[in-house]
Amino acid sequence: MNLNLSPRIAQRQGLVMTGQLQQAIALLQLSNPDLESFMQAQAQENPFLRVKRGDGSAQRPLPSLPMGGGTASDEAFGSRLADHPLSLYAHVSAQFDMMFSHPRLRLLADGFLEALEPNGWLGEALPDLAQRLGLDMPQAEAMLKQVQEVEPAGLFARNLAECLALQAKDQGLFSPMFAKLLENLPRLAAADLPGLCRVCGCDMPTLKTMLRQLRGFNPKPGADFSAGQHEQRAPDLIVTKGDTGWQVDLNRSTLPTLVVDETTARKVCRDASARDYVGERLGVARWLKRAVEHRNQTTLAVGAEIVRRQTAFLEKGPAHIQPMTLADVAQAIGVHESTVSRVTTGMLIVTPQGTFGLKRFFSAALSTDDASNTSAESVRYRIQKLVEGEDPKNPLSDDAIAAEISKDGTHLARRTVAKYRDMLKIPSSFQR
Repeated sequence: MNLNLSPRIAQRQGLVMTGQLQQAIALLQLSNPDLESFMQAQAQENPFLRVKRGDGSAQRPLPSLPMGGGTASDEAFGSRLADHPLSLYAHVSAQFDMMFSHPRLRLLADGFLEALEPNGWLGEALPDLAQRLGLDMPQAEAMLKQVQEVEPAGLFARNLAECLALQAKDQGLFSPMFAKLLENLPRLAAADLPGLCRVCGCDMPTLKTMLRQLRGFNPKPGADFSAGQHEQRAPDLIVTKGDTGWQVDLNRSTLPTLVVDETTARKVCRDASARDYVGERLGVARWLKRAVEHRNQTTLAVGAEIVRRQTAFLEKGPAHIQPMTLADVAQAIGVHESTVSRVTTGMLIVTPQGTFGLKRFFSAALSTDDASNTSAESVRYRIQKLVEGEDPKNPLSDDAIAAEISKDGTHLARRTVAKYRDMLKIPSSFQR
């Protein structure tokens, strides 16, 4: 056999993210306190950067809550923290916003999301799910493969073997031998290693290697998502009602400002040996200032569009939040929906109804009898209010809650009520 080596020249297009672009993207998802910490770190490395802390005198007054407003139940509607972790359902829903741009596919994805169990497995048999969504089995199988692409790997699995297989494929470890191992998990439970070697067609060292890899997988990938309690912090955006309607502003009292010290730079430049260093540091300082200004403008644009779409919520409360997706806001302000996702992650906005995380305003639409749409978030709020007003001696079952809400034209299944109740951390009627 002859091996010949010869050089080849070829052109290929590709997208490369520079360090500055990556940094600009990271700035979009920083809250005001996090932004100040980042800017202080940059100022320590750059002699021509100074950080001016927020000026409380430039801040518009925070809107006071009306009498009866801001109760514990109202506050539970949204997150009050920048780093509040999303629930499993919110985490998956945010990924669906990116994956499914077509309204029908997004609606089907929400149907699968309704069947997602807290442990991350699919809690409804695929034939039953297909019938409920109006799909034949090939279409349901194809849709299942799409929703199983979400992260972390293993979500929407129908059983343990499929959950582990999805994670093996994600890590590039899946092979016919690995598939045989997953098909014979009962043998593994019985510690029948010689039998596993026979069915997998491998020796004992190879089997032990696969078992070590298998132990690194998570059999319940959804169980890691839990909502913890964190300290409250100042909001990033402020909503007030003026003469021309609702207005949104940046919270200047916590928003730091970058100042580029051009005077010092000019003085140092008189030394010819320092000009290269000064030019490089000064260029970084100017770019960083522009990036922070762009971050503020984008945050304000996203907040303004959310406020424009949620007027009913601002005037009437959480029960009137409107359906809204990342794509809706992105199209309105002319940016990519991933930009909207980054901006709304961790941002807080103070309104006459209370302080909420921006991410909580994004909610899927649920159809009603009068052909209008209501948001899933408003339905969750109604479920919470029903539970708060129930008779403690005779708590409402999930079926009773579903029937009560369906009276208004929004038809809910018992499983959907159970899922929303789990998201709200409300115990079952038996536990209540």
